[in-house]
Amino acid sequence: MFFLGSSCTDEVENLQPFINGNPATFFNSVSAFQNGLDGGYLQLRNYYADSGSGYQGMPDILSDNVVQAFTGRLSNDVYYDYRYVPSTAGFINRTFSEAYEAVNVANLIIGQIDNLPDAEPQKNDILAQALAIRAMAHLDLVRLYAQIPTQSDGANASPGIAYIQVENGDIADPLDQLERETVQSNYNDIVADLERAAGLIDAENGEGRFDRDGVYGLLSRVYLYMGRYEDAVNAADQVSVPLATGAELEGMYQDANEAGIVLELSIDTGTETGTNTLGNNVGVLYSQSSPDAVIVEYAIEFDLWNSIDEATDARADAMQFVAVDGDGNSYNGISKFFGETGQNNGRVDIKAIRAAEVILNKAEAEFELGREADALATLDELRAVRFDPFVAGTETGQALEDAIQFNRRVELAFEGHRFFDLKRRGESVVRSNNGDIIDGSGTPADALTLDAGDFRFQLPIPINETNANPNFNQNPGY
Repeated sequence: MFFLGSSCTDEVENLQPFINGNPATFFNSVSAFQNGLDGGYLQLRNYYADSGSGYQGMPDILSDNVVQAFTGRLSNDVYYDYRYVPSTAGFINRTFSEAYEAVNVANLIIGQIDNLPDAEPQKNDILAQALAIRAMAHLDLVRLYAQIPTQSDGANASPGIAYIQVENGDIADPLDQLERETVQSNYNDIVADLERAAGLIDAENGEGRFDRDGVYGLLSRVYLYMGRYEDAVNAADQVSVPLATGAELEGMYQDANEAGIVLELSIDTGTETGTNTLGNNVGVLYSQSSPDAVIVEYAIEFDLWNSIDEATDARADAMQFVAVDGDGNSYNGISKFFGETGQNNGRVDIKAIRAAEVILNKAEAEFELGREADALATLDELRAVRFDPFVAGTETGQALEDAIQFNRRVELAFEGHRFFDLKRRGESVVRSNNGDIIDGSGTPADALTLDAGDFRFQLPIPINETNANPNFNQNPGY
């Protein structure tokens, strides 16, 4: 499961070079290493942008940001209703497999990096990108299948995942039956990889790749998850990408501009040819379109939508459209992944880290450190480019914390954050009893709450993995 993408019927001789790590088999030029990095980014894209159950949208389906449209296909309803089990297909299996494939590719690069001479100017940057890919994939695994350090008092000592890493000249053995490490050990390894990458990576690497801003943006998230708030502030301060303005926001989601993007996973959208060779229609999680109607899968939750001031908040137009199905029912449709400019095919690049998240990471960390004036000023950096007219905030105490969390929920809605934000803060998922129709009528969710501490905040380890590797213990409750 961890590594092998080919059939189990492969001949042993075909596996020998892979297991032995023959240097001639893998990377021996800059172009070969760049191709390897492309493969690593491809694996990240594969589980972020999966058209059936991608990492970009499923954490919102697992939370309180959306309501399922019961006139749709009822896709991913086992996740929406918290009925998933170890044998559930889709999101559980694909994320586990594809994230570890990304780790595998990164480790192949890291293990062979000394095939490049030290004088090669791109060597450090290649190594740094591989370290960042490895860290990101492991983070996505551990925050989904294990607790988050700030989630509970015992989270750090609870079972994490297997952090697979190699040193120069080594290669991981795909037949190893690895054991789960602790959450604290996993996060320490993630930080070690990212801090090492930060000292090696280039300032700019172009669209769709980690660079210095991307590494520090991810570090700000990781430190926030760990409760290392001063480090989260310092990491956020290293990110130089400016916030997207209100005028730029809608176009950014339609791939018309790159405003405010710290790390993007570029998708082969096929806009020009009408083809999409990778099948990455991430927006299909929320809706599909035909010439005559929209088939809504998940709509914006009624109370969430009504909490946004459409007249003054630029995020309203960027996140919602009125979707009408073939029966004439209207919904608060999710427009962030509806398609590129002029398209309705659900194919857009994945905005994995945005400057807005980094600012919100910083504001929350400053609040947790008791620096309320700083937290308010940081929050107002975001609000100043989201609200017209903008009025400087005056909140303190609980009102300030509520304002930070409200703006985080609205700003990052439908981008794969909400479930993890509730989880890491030790809060329950509490859904309203509103239905799916645009006026709040219709059919509400079957499962209205997921109490803090419920075992289902940690998704089950795929049964294929626990069957193949008895050392990788199943999560409690499954």
